[in-house]
Amino acid sequence: MESILDRFLRYVAVDTQSDEESESQPSTAKQLNLLRMLRDELLAMGLEASLDEYGYVMATIPSNIGAKVPAVGFIAHVDTAPDASGADVKPQIIKDYDGSPIELKGVPGLFLNPSEFPELLHFKGQTLITTDGTTLLGADDKAGVAEIMTAVQYITEHPDFKHGTIKIGFTPDEEIGRGVVKFDVKRFGADFAYTMDGGEIGELEFENFNAASAKIHIQGRNVHPGNAKDKMKNAILIAQELNSLLPVRQRPENTQDYEGFFHIISFNGTVEEADFAYIIRDHDMALFQKKKAVMQECVDFINSRYGEGTATAVIKDQYYNMRGQVEPHYHIIEKAVKAMEMEGIKPRIQPIRGGTDGANLSFMGLPCPNIFAGGLNFHGKMEYVPLESMEAASRVILNLVSLFAEA
Repeated sequence: MESILDRFLRYVAVDTQSDEESESQPSTAKQLNLLRMLRDELLAMGLEASLDEYGYVMATIPSNIGAKVPAVGFIAHVDTAPDASGADVKPQIIKDYDGSPIELKGVPGLFLNPSEFPELLHFKGQTLITTDGTTLLGADDKAGVAEIMTAVQYITEHPDFKHGTIKIGFTPDEEIGRGVVKFDVKRFGADFAYTMDGGEIGELEFENFNAASAKIHIQGRNVHPGNAKDKMKNAILIAQELNSLLPVRQRPENTQDYEGFFHIISFNGTVEEADFAYIIRDHDMALFQKKKAVMQECVDFINSRYGEGTATAVIKDQYYNMRGQVEPHYHIIEKAVKAMEMEGIKPRIQPIRGGTDGANLSFMGLPCPNIFAGGLNFHGKMEYVPLESMEAASRVILNLVSLFAEA
């Protein structure tokens, strides 16, 4: 049986970065390289597995018990975030971590340091997989993919392991908010599902941000600076002014727990025109709606100062808080808690300061909370994952399958 480490390293070697600017589904063809690999591995294990035109891999492990029990699904996404390169990933494997700073050897002088990331000290004595500092790692969510595939391999190689019907799903484009826009919940066929897409070991989540994107365009007016008085409109400065109108305390670096934020994620500008983008987040729907209104008010204020049409905004909702969809089926949370406790893991039920495919799936009729995949510092060069956390997550999947079979 292939180790979860070897499997994970194979998966992170495949560049699967998604692209928000693309209109295709999936947004990048290179995601299909890993999706085809996963389909073929599932077929080689003897499962019914398919890859459809939209980039969804679905597979079924038929029940081997006589009683009718709910079909349970496990889902992970293959794409990595556009925030950092996912090409030519060179993982570092740190065995028996001693708590000291870890040199990321691809960038001289760059360290993963417990003084900045104190969670590292939770994993002393364990094996850590880090980046080399030149790319992200891809544990979000290839750790989840590897955990699911390792559990599937165990089940297929142990016919005495009792289970009901199990559904497996792998999706593209989760990182750009389009992971399940064409996902066929009915064809998938699960009664309940779990995304293996959380962070540190023990995390269990069934509420997430309400989310929107905002794309802002500033139309300036460029004239020769020697003759600019009362004529020039510098789009860069106007964009900066608009950004300064947003509340500083509602930036990601100044918020935690249930606090929402405005997060500027890109900027491209000249004197003549500028384009920049935000993500807007809040767990509370009323506060979420207010944040979108604040963004529009900032645009309106800029137009009142510099002329109508100077600033334009396109604000689009991306996903919503799944709590109201999952809470009526709280037994699936209770099963996840028990599955973790069976491994000696203390569950930490908390809100996701982000989103998962499970949020949209829950609104599509498939209640789908989120379980830890084990990684930390997602979306950047400081990303890492403890091997022991991935191994534990895979065992939690098996425990959940057993608990559903007992039902």
